Amino acid sequence: MNRYVVLIVFFLIAQKINAQELFVYTEPASNMPAKSIGARLTNTWMRESGTGKTNYHLLPEVMLGINKQWMFHAEGFISNRNGNLSAEGVGFYTKYRFLSVDNVHSHFRMAGFARYSINNSDIHQEEIETNAHNSGYELGAIATQLLNKVALSASVSYEKAVDNGNDNKFPIGQSNRAVNYTLSVGKLMLPKAYRNYNQLNLNLMVELLGQTLGNGKSFLDMAPAAQLIINSQARIDFSYRKQLYSDVLRTAPNGFLLRLEYTFFNVWK
Repeated sequence: MNRYVVLIVFFLIAQKINAQELFVYTEPASNMPAKSIGARLTNTWMRESGTGKTNYHLLPEVMLGINKQWMFHAEGFISNRNGNLSAEGVGFYTKYRFLSVDNVHSHFRMAGFARYSINNSDIHQEEIETNAHNSGYELGAIATQLLNKVALSASVSYEKAVDNGNDNKFPIGQSNRAVNYTLSVGKLMLPKAYRNYNQLNLNLMVELLGQTLGNGKSFLDMAPAAQLIINSQARIDFSYRKQLYSDVLRTAPNGFLLRLEYTFFNVWK
């Protein structure tokens, strides 16, 4: 499917849906509540294109809402790519919300973010991903628009990979820099009528996730997802990520994600 047709269809869908400002593969420009701590456990099962083997990645994560402008994440990278389940590295993420425009039934947010990762695994693909695969950094910006219950979010970032640990050098002749771009939209399915914070929320969403390497190669993925919010504190995400097109060497582009998350509010005064 042509990439421009996909984007046009995506925007048309977005005009007709209701959503919450929460997404699976991307962060919105809004932050988690101030003085809160979140615990997150992300599981992915990605099928290798050549061998049919399933790569399992486990990412335990702690999130800190410092104030309405700043939040911070720290996560670990664990996978079975080399046989046994083993730790491969750590990553750190921070986000600063620098613009808020609030109206009665809508708001607009913009934020900048940064990620830094250290990874000891072998470098086995052209795709650059500092969240669990490459050592390096990422710098970007996010814009999120909420209209009544309709949420749209888009981001762009610059990503740079360096040598991985354990003497896993970045391959010569392979581009070590990339531009990432995302577009996300969702729909609040339940509750039909809002009464209190304890009601079960069901969100459906779709995200487009793309990357263009420094050598001009690129890919575009689509990730439909379902999300449950329980008592406004517990969250369960389930998604399937599917490659739409690519001329980039990617070991395992397609697969499932399951995430469990819980937020503790007002942890300190």
